[in-house]
Amino acid sequence: MKLKRRIVGVVGVGHVGAHVAFNLGMMGIADEVRICDKNEQKVRSEAQDLNDAAPFMPNHTRYKEVDYAGLKDCDIIVNAVGNIALLETHDRDKELENSVKEVSSFIPKIMAAGFDGIFVNITNPCDVITNLIREKSGLPSHRVVGTGTLLDSARLIHVIAAHTGLDARGFTAFMIGEHGNSQMAAWSCISFYGKPLAELAHTPQFSFTKDESQAKAIKGAWVTYVGKGCTEYGVASAGATLVRTILRDEKRILPVSAYLQGEYGERGIYCGIPAIISADGVEAVMEYHLTPEEQLEFKQCCQAIRNNIAKSYDVLI
Repeated sequence: MKLKRRIVGVVGVGHVGAHVAFNLGMMGIADEVRICDKNEQKVRSEAQDLNDAAPFMPNHTRYKEVDYAGLKDCDIIVNAVGNIALLETHDRDKELENSVKEVSSFIPKIMAAGFDGIFVNITNPCDVITNLIREKSGLPSHRVVGTGTLLDSARLIHVIAAHTGLDARGFTAFMIGEHGNSQMAAWSCISFYGKPLAELAHTPQFSFTKDESQAKAIKGAWVTYVGKGCTEYGVASAGATLVRTILRDEKRILPVSAYLQGEYGERGIYCGIPAIISADGVEAVMEYHLTPEEQLEFKQCCQAIRNNIAKSYDVLI
């Protein structure tokens, strides 16, 4: 009996895509990683470098250069295309036009080759592009998922851990809504192994300014960007973790860009929200109880996403 190889494709091997490809091997996630980019020399160089690193990885991992048609047999394709120079304005929305045009150009080519797996999207604006991939691929919504607020939630956890002195793995916290400036912290859902933050807020260790902490989580990307001109380790780790969760059918709850079909009173939109991730992609959206104030803020987040989706359609006209 021949065992099935776990094959993952990565489209776009810039700062993020190359690090995702590296993590897929270094974290022992994929047996074969197929990399694709419109810059053929970049693909060739990255494949050489990654295969040079392969002997030091925990498992046998093979890196292969392919065109769009060569991605057809992948279990998962990670979309990481983008132009990092567009972030100089500190506005993720500036990436919208470039991302929409690029993704619209190659998704039909991948589907025409016969791809029938799951798409994981990292490209910004994440929620908008995840929706675009669903529309262009024709795949069921649960088989198209974005990293959404997965990284943003890690940034919030980083902020809380620094203030409380607790290990970042010792509590649950997440950002929801848009992967962008309108995202929000779901404070009422933060739990320290079952004990809500509200029950601890009276003690100095757990007393902190929510607005300030949320702002730090939102601005975390710019702190990284200003000194190195990109973000790579955090977002690539988030993307690789999402891929692993799917490939291994972990049924882990992660805050990702998932398609809402009535949850939280929203429908027909991708946004960052905790969801059960399994071999089917998004198995189910988790619906938490939000306070009235949080529910209102969440609706505003969703409206911001809808506004950007409308802009994306204008680009395609």
